[in-house]
Amino acid sequence: MTQVETQGRASLPDAITATTAAATPTVSIAMLGSGGSGVMTAAEILLRAAARAGYFGLMTKTFGPQIRGGEAAAFVTLSTRPVETQADQVDLLFAIDWKNAERFAGELQLSPDTLVISGDAGAALPDIVTGPRPRLGEVNLKTLSRSHKGVRPNMVALGAVGGAIGLPRHAIADLIAERLGKKGEAAMAQGLTAVDLGYDEAENFAVAKLPPPPGDSARWIISGNQAAGYGAIRGGVRFAAAYPITPATEILEWLAPRLQKIGGLLVQAEDELASINMIIGGSFGGAAVLTATSGPGLALMSESIGLAVAAEIPLLVINVMRGGPSTGIPTKSEQSDLNIAVYGLHGDAPHVVTAPNSISDCLFTAQWSTHLAEAMQVPAIMLSDQSFGQALGIVEKPAALAFATHRSVAEAPAQDYQRYAVTASGVSPMALPGTPGGQYTADGLEHSESGTPSSAVSDHNRQLEKRLRKVVDFDYGDHWAQIEGDGPAAIVTWGSATGPVRQAMRRVDPDGTRLRLISLRLISPAQPERLAQALMGCSQILVVEQSQMAQFFGHLKAQFDLPPMADLYARPGPQPFRVAEIAAKLEEWLS
Repeated sequence: MTQVETQGRASLPDAITATTAAATPTVSIAMLGSGGSGVMTAAEILLRAAARAGYFGLMTKTFGPQIRGGEAAAFVTLSTRPVETQADQVDLLFAIDWKNAERFAGELQLSPDTLVISGDAGAALPDIVTGPRPRLGEVNLKTLSRSHKGVRPNMVALGAVGGAIGLPRHAIADLIAERLGKKGEAAMAQGLTAVDLGYDEAENFAVAKLPPPPGDSARWIISGNQAAGYGAIRGGVRFAAAYPITPATEILEWLAPRLQKIGGLLVQAEDELASINMIIGGSFGGAAVLTATSGPGLALMSESIGLAVAAEIPLLVINVMRGGPSTGIPTKSEQSDLNIAVYGLHGDAPHVVTAPNSISDCLFTAQWSTHLAEAMQVPAIMLSDQSFGQALGIVEKPAALAFATHRSVAEAPAQDYQRYAVTASGVSPMALPGTPGGQYTADGLEHSESGTPSSAVSDHNRQLEKRLRKVVDFDYGDHWAQIEGDGPAAIVTWGSATGPVRQAMRRVDPDGTRLRLISLRLISPAQPERLAQALMGCSQILVVEQSQMAQFFGHLKAQFDLPPMADLYARPGPQPFRVAEIAAKLEEWLS
């Protein structure tokens, strides 16, 4: 191992060794490299090894649109307590190489306490690294990989990081042995050698160390996209059709083999128009269905979602938001699809829009959204986003909640069966294809109760009222929002902004006496009475969201009669909210 110097900055003193580093409940790591260098693989193994060792953690990815050769970075936060968002500052940065590193200027929060390890020995360090004047070190990955046959630089980097933060060597070694053992003894031995080399290099590095992990508990390691897919299956989904799109594709990759195992099916459609129409057909046939997409795909689907509203065909659309408009920034997150999800359909088209507020809540909200769609026979749009979908988290095992998900089906229709009969709830029993006496017309034309196309004023008004009543009068229970605290100052937020807001509240108000959190899970239909009740006793209200045009704030003002003293903190992506950023805003707002 070699210590290096930069102009105006002394090298890390040899006397400062790993054994002198203080223990801390949370350690933040960043790993950089060009696309194809194995950064993401190394970071994921690090996270999975930490999970096996008993820690909580979160891994987020950031990269450019290039397939290979572009920029790539992984951020990993490990802790003895649950992690909802990345740390404010990086404790350890390991760069396999420095190509395009300057593109992470807005994400690399370094300080003089940060240890930066360059895997590209002798390479000039970018200004974004030298500017904060961190502690510096080198690991000559090129020399080490050349001197040991089959040793991959990213695995050496993995070992160096694991050793520097005090992660037990066996936690990584056991995982490497399992993964590479399938490729033969030689591949496994090479991987273990690489990790050992990294741990040897880390012996003299001083960085914050993880303390022993907390007691055993049932934990999952799962991404938001995987959790959404699992929740949909728990909710009863058995057919999916979708066209791949970043950052939603992982939902499809996760679902495809698992649906097949339980007798379901996933079809890769030729485009978004085909996928939405395929699931409409599947739902018409009686299956609980979904498609997954992002903003551009949702825009293409809007006409057919309107068809599902008119024909009262239940379905779930999972929209994993990214920066827009148009192609925008496919690999970054933003809460800017709210308007199209809520207001983007033709005509008066009541439907449901939901949003999870954490990685694990992606499971719950997908399951709940499936239940809502089936129970009310409506389209449901679930707004996740890239920061959830492509993040990998170590979380407490989610509770197994059972919703009484069922579709009202006409098992033995009467002779004068009326598919769209006006009922007290607004939900009419649906005859499935092939049911004797259950024939009816299902299309996008306005219709009578029987389904016969009609332009009569009475039919139009009755059906409009029926479709609206079933979503407005439905009992959503306590799931409409997550509410924490009872302080006189309320922060109203949604989706991926929830985690940073929650952590900032704990920092600013550790006793929980000044602040309360209201994170909406049900975006539409609006629940103004419930929100008014949740805001009882509040003298201050702050709305926090990640969109340039404050779409959430506008929605609240339009649909919830938001009090006039409500303040707003909104900014666009693509960088996620940091806890320190929100905490500073809260301090200013409270003062």
